[in-house]
Amino acid sequence: MSLAVEAGALLQQSPLARPESIWLGIGFVAMLLGTFYFIAKGWGVTDPEQQEYYILTIMVPAIAAASYLSMFLGFGYSTVEVAGFPEALRIYWARYADWLFTTPLLLLDLALLADADRNTIYALVLTDAFMIVTGLVGALENNAFTYRYIWWTVSTISFVFLLYMLYGTLTSKVAELDDETQSTFTTLRNITLVLWTAYPIVWIVGTEGAGIVPLGIETLLYAVLDVTAKVGFGFILLRSRAIVGDSSAPTPSADEQAAD
Repeated sequence: MSLAVEAGALLQQSPLARPESIWLGIGFVAMLLGTFYFIAKGWGVTDPEQQEYYILTIMVPAIAAASYLSMFLGFGYSTVEVAGFPEALRIYWARYADWLFTTPLLLLDLALLADADRNTIYALVLTDAFMIVTGLVGALENNAFTYRYIWWTVSTISFVFLLYMLYGTLTSKVAELDDETQSTFTTLRNITLVLWTAYPIVWIVGTEGAGIVPLGIETLLYAVLDVTAKVGFGFILLRSRAIVGDSSAPTPSADEQAAD
């Protein structure tokens, strides 16, 4: 009987005992594969500007993979008792730690693509960090459930300002560049708009907000958004001729090179 009790206790402590674990595990594998793919694609790249994009883009899924692994192993979450709420909430703060590092890197990719100045980059990164931190405060808030919505609102307002900079400042800067760069930037900017807009919606309907969807479904939704926003973003960026150049262009002959 004691062995059965011990086995049950071990099973409850296992990462697989949590309903969201399968999605955390899949998210980890997807991020890891994305990291290896970007490393392989960038292996041997010698152009300094291209290397800059590869370094940023590789680090995004690498950081996310570490975050998903920590959550899968049961390290990256805390239990929060919210006043007036019947059950304690399992808050995955590792997800916010991931976003605090990876979303500025994604924005930096867009800023570099648009040839943005330093002050614009500072404004983007700091606004983004403020958005993530206030969202985390809302998730960890335990005084009253209403306060969580207040912090969510503050974070969402920051997100609106971020979109204003993407569609205003960066879009006006990229309009001065070549067509290929404009096309790539527009695609990535619109993907960012659609996917990043879904995050506060998942927050508000998930266990951290109204609790309309359970933790397992919430984790699945976040995993789909994360993989698409990070690996999908990088896949489009690093395949663009604005980054890698036009490999189909003919190689100049020796006579042409000598003439140059």
